[in-house]
Amino acid sequence: MTAMSELPQLTVNVFPGGFNWGLYVGIDQGFFTGQGIGISVLPTPNSVTQMTELSEGKFDIAMTAVDNIVAYREGQGEAPIGVQPEFFAFMGSDSGFLRLVAAAVIGSIGDLRGKLLSVDAMTTGYVFVLYDILRRNGMNRDDYQLRRVGGMIQRLNSMLDGNEVATLLSAPYNLVATSRGLTQLVSAVSVIGPYQGNVAAARRSWAEANRDKVVAFIRAYRQAIAWLYAPGNRGNAIATLVRHVPGMTQDLAELSYSELLAPEDGFFRECRIDLAGLRCVLELRSRYALPRKDLTDPMAYCDLSYFEQATVG
Repeated sequence: MTAMSELPQLTVNVFPGGFNWGLYVGIDQGFFTGQGIGISVLPTPNSVTQMTELSEGKFDIAMTAVDNIVAYREGQGEAPIGVQPEFFAFMGSDSGFLRLVAAAVIGSIGDLRGKLLSVDAMTTGYVFVLYDILRRNGMNRDDYQLRRVGGMIQRLNSMLDGNEVATLLSAPYNLVATSRGLTQLVSAVSVIGPYQGNVAAARRSWAEANRDKVVAFIRAYRQAIAWLYAPGNRGNAIATLVRHVPGMTQDLAELSYSELLAPEDGFFRECRIDLAGLRCVLELRSRYALPRKDLTDPMAYCDLSYFEQATVG
């Protein structure tokens, strides 16, 4: 039997949060080692750092918003790394689990007019989801202010300090926010419809040279998500989340379970990239991103051959 230390190792770069549950389960339940690979999880503070380090090959796989991949392939990213034709997505994880969370004094989306909101970055991630939620509620871009703060932990803490009045968060940070007296106004998908949020992404040259590892990663991740959805694993699943996510409590994990595994917008059971959701990402970038481009082809940003190979048989 091959020792874990002797297995080929993959480094996966992530934003901290409950949306990494599949990775944690895959590690703890041995699904990755069962597929012949070892996994190291590397946290990132923001998308600029993550995309810069992906371009430099400092890790193998990024669990990231597919919007980041589109942005940097199109030369619309915030990091000064130029166009990145190497970036692509090979597996879908979820719709982002995005909730618009606001200060207690904010009673409705309309109350955000003239206020300061926070984002991870000004041109990538979920900023255009925020734009569109506000647009659909009668606000133009000059009706509110934005501040770049960083990832969800940073944005939550900044809101709790009273620096901004609203931001987009997902579990467990939206749940922490409401437990601290903040208000959850709306889920993103209830406003904008199907959306491709987090994906597994890599550089094309690396993936081509490591196809077997990518396929093994997909297979193990799918096993982990299937395990998560099995009702008999609920207790162990919650314990896994508490063990791996800093600050996670039993109560928060219970609430996260209900949210991240919700039938309507929980983890994608098949882990397939949602092409309709990816088209929504492209529509938002076509509307809001600079320089302006008409983006219509979702296949320019993903390669489904790895997923198809992983799901054969």
